[in-house]
Amino acid sequence: MTDTTTPTIVLVHGAFADSSSWNGVIPGLQAQGYRVIAAANPLRSVTVDADYVADVLAGITGPIVLVGHSYGGIVITNAATGNDNVKALVYVAAFAPDLGENALTLSGQFPGSTLGDALAPSPLSDGGTDLSIRSDAFWNQFAADVPEDQATLMAATQRPVTEAALSEGSGDPAWKTIPSWFVWGSLDKNIPAALQPFMAERAGAEDAVEIDSASHVVMISQPQAVTDVILAAANAVSTVGV
Repeated sequence: MTDTTTPTIVLVHGAFADSSSWNGVIPGLQAQGYRVIAAANPLRSVTVDADYVADVLAGITGPIVLVGHSYGGIVITNAATGNDNVKALVYVAAFAPDLGENALTLSGQFPGSTLGDALAPSPLSDGGTDLSIRSDAFWNQFAADVPEDQATLMAATQRPVTEAALSEGSGDPAWKTIPSWFVWGSLDKNIPAALQPFMAERAGAEDAVEIDSASHVVMISQPQAVTDVILAAANAVSTVGV
């Protein structure tokens, strides 16, 4: 695609996942003529991860719709800052932190998250700690509304996140100047569902959609609903003629 007036859609996965978590969404976006890039989030620290995604964005010509899932929401909040090509932010069961906030404090702001009890820590050679979800807890905790065999595969291929990444404070949030959209599942056990409308309201979201009975991986269990929200953001960008 060479049309630089049509937005490129960049998808950023979160912790305990990889870029394949967008496989159910990508075909629907491509079918509408959008170029799609699923960036590989390093999951090492907010600074490192945001800098990497910012480098990906810098290589794109024309407008961008930037989408983040879970911890990926923190990454896009920081990566988009200062990039005038990013015209829309989409938070998919994601954190949308304000300055100084982190994943751990936000997830505890409302009741509902049971992630802490499901985590398995692994020490790193640099003195840090990697966090994964225990395989026996993964299905119920992370992806309760997908088939068990699929959740088992996801558990085996999950990518750990550092404890430091989840505790690092966010920088100045891009959602203060860039229009945003939110979508999440009502039965999310990682990020409390009650946190989502709070974050959406303070961000002045263009739309905020709760998917009934969906888990944290709403883009896997309900790909069309998530695709529709991303397309709404992309269409809004196209409508204003950027």
